[in-house]
Amino acid sequence: MVFTGTRDGCRAAAEQLLALSGLSAVHWFSDRPPRGAEASQGTAALRLLGTELDALVFDAWSGFDPNAFGALSGTVRGGGLLLMLAPVLRDWPAYADPQNERITVFPYTAEALNGRFVARLVRVIEDDEQLLYIENGVIRRSPGLLPEVPLVEDAVAPPCRTADQQRAVDAVIRVATGHRRRPVVLTSDRGRGKSAALGIAAAQLIRKGREHILLTGPGRESVDAVLRHAGALLSGDTGSIRFVPPDELLRNPQTAGLLLVDEAAAIPVPLLESLLKRYARIAFATTVHGYEGTGRGFALRFSRLLDAHTNRWKTVFLETPVRWAADDPVERLVFRMLALDAEAAPGETLQNAGVDTAVIERLRRDELAADEAVLSELFGLLVQAHYRTRPLDLRHLLDGPNLSVYVVRMAGHIAATALVAEEGGFDAVTAEAVSAGRTRPHGHLLPEALAAYQGLVQAPQLRCARIMRIAVHPAVQGLGLGTRLVESVTEQARSKGLDYIGSSFAATPELLDFWTRSGWSVARLGIQRGAISGSHSVVMLRGLSEQGRALSRRAGERFLAQFPQQLCDSLRDLDAALVTRLLRQRTGACPVEPDAADRQDAKAFAFEQRLLEVSIGSIWRLTCHALMTGQGIAELDEDQLELLVARVLQKHDWPTCAQRLQLPGRPQALSLLRGAVAKLIR
Repeated sequence: MVFTGTRDGCRAAAEQLLALSGLSAVHWFSDRPPRGAEASQGTAALRLLGTELDALVFDAWSGFDPNAFGALSGTVRGGGLLLMLAPVLRDWPAYADPQNERITVFPYTAEALNGRFVARLVRVIEDDEQLLYIENGVIRRSPGLLPEVPLVEDAVAPPCRTADQQRAVDAVIRVATGHRRRPVVLTSDRGRGKSAALGIAAAQLIRKGREHILLTGPGRESVDAVLRHAGALLSGDTGSIRFVPPDELLRNPQTAGLLLVDEAAAIPVPLLESLLKRYARIAFATTVHGYEGTGRGFALRFSRLLDAHTNRWKTVFLETPVRWAADDPVERLVFRMLALDAEAAPGETLQNAGVDTAVIERLRRDELAADEAVLSELFGLLVQAHYRTRPLDLRHLLDGPNLSVYVVRMAGHIAATALVAEEGGFDAVTAEAVSAGRTRPHGHLLPEALAAYQGLVQAPQLRCARIMRIAVHPAVQGLGLGTRLVESVTEQARSKGLDYIGSSFAATPELLDFWTRSGWSVARLGIQRGAISGSHSVVMLRGLSEQGRALSRRAGERFLAQFPQQLCDSLRDLDAALVTRLLRQRTGACPVEPDAADRQDAKAFAFEQRLLEVSIGSIWRLTCHALMTGQGIAELDEDQLELLVARVLQKHDWPTCAQRLQLPGRPQALSLLRGAVAKLIR
């Protein structure tokens, strides 16, 4: 139900309707709620996740937050009311929405935003024939009487509410009590009770004496539904279930009789792989559609890892809603409004097209906003490829003032896309303030990172392009489309007179190889793992103008000036494969050069039984030089390379190194290291 008109008029009409309805569990989502209503805006949506409401009033006059709307709409139970208050539909796109501030960047103002997202929202609302629309107190559209569709009540024993949910609970319990390394993956659209199934299963296991149940997810608030349903069966005592962030589980492994991973699709696959290797009993749950991200690409990216690291795994799909009837009209409408039903192009269509048909173009966003077929393929591809794509990203895609959208079309379909933001262009005073940390300009990630962390004060003054997202359809990966797209975007940036192009992403060896092939170099590596990605973010650049090339070269030098020492400090747990890729980023003269005495010390260690600790400086310089230049590295096997990184560069002790490489102890690790050093000095 949509009320439009003046703000006060909409509020008054909604209050009158709610008073007549007699509904009890009512929530107003607004920054200026009416009499006695709750006033929190920022975290209200998260606090309500998993709860059930009779009515929700979403005040779009306070700003249309797509993430909040997507989250809150799922809290209304079947037979309840979802009321949205908004300006008159024809005027809404021009309204100064407070949410515009979230996607406004220098030098643009919020008033300059186009309003394409809201214009599309209006079209979706106007096209829905089952929606009640009231404008200034007058009913402009009424759906008539909708057929009564009762909630399906399966014959299952409480606390489960559907047969699907009972099957999910049974599957999770089998993971904990059956054979090891046979995980289960629960998938569903939101509102089907998969998080509740995790909580119910955990409570039943605890009642039977099972201990050490760990719970993880993208954030503490995202697993509240699991704890709430477990607490309902344990009289509020969930002390036997402990939430641990996924990155903490990697840094500090803990004993677990069962690990529950909620909203797994919002956690990067490399992090999930590490959890799979470490925990023998693990259950995953993820949303197929929803504000949380997507699970559609999850099976595609994750199934091979499940096959590789488990004896057998099972998937359980929950289809029956627990709070509303199947094919609910409100659910359909919300999916269309937020493009939660967006789907990438059919894989077979692209496979049959042939790579020679690929055409690269920059989309006009006015046309994109009006073309639902193209928008669905584009956003569906982004959702499938990126674990953190959310409804707010759709608003940014359509309205971001500094954003450009590039695509690769094959046979008329979207095969790949890149979202590119233009950044920088500040005056010298502002650039100095950024470098000193006195200001953090919103939406200018590359200039800020280079100035604030690398001391490159000129970076904010230069103009750059940042590739925010790049995605290639799984059906046509490996054909060079991503590289072609990057080259095209680079040439467009060069033709616009920009000084450099760059990107920031969660570092993996594969991604570093991809960008390095396009002539990009590392400028910075974050010293802490991301709480969600479990990976260190890396900034890579390519200079376009003379000033940009000088900046990129200087950034690379600054990176390598610190990185070797960071390996025995903040980056002691960085993966060896990543370390070797990063050290090879040298563009000028090698900053570490062993001399003849160093080589003599290394020979004494390798062949004359000298202790490592006596010659660690010499072997450190030899190892750094070898990794930066590639000399002798091809002769090393994987274990030798990992040991060089862990013991010599990261300074881990012998027991830790032996444990990492699954060696019996120090003598075996020492022998392996002597062999590695011998290969480096041949």
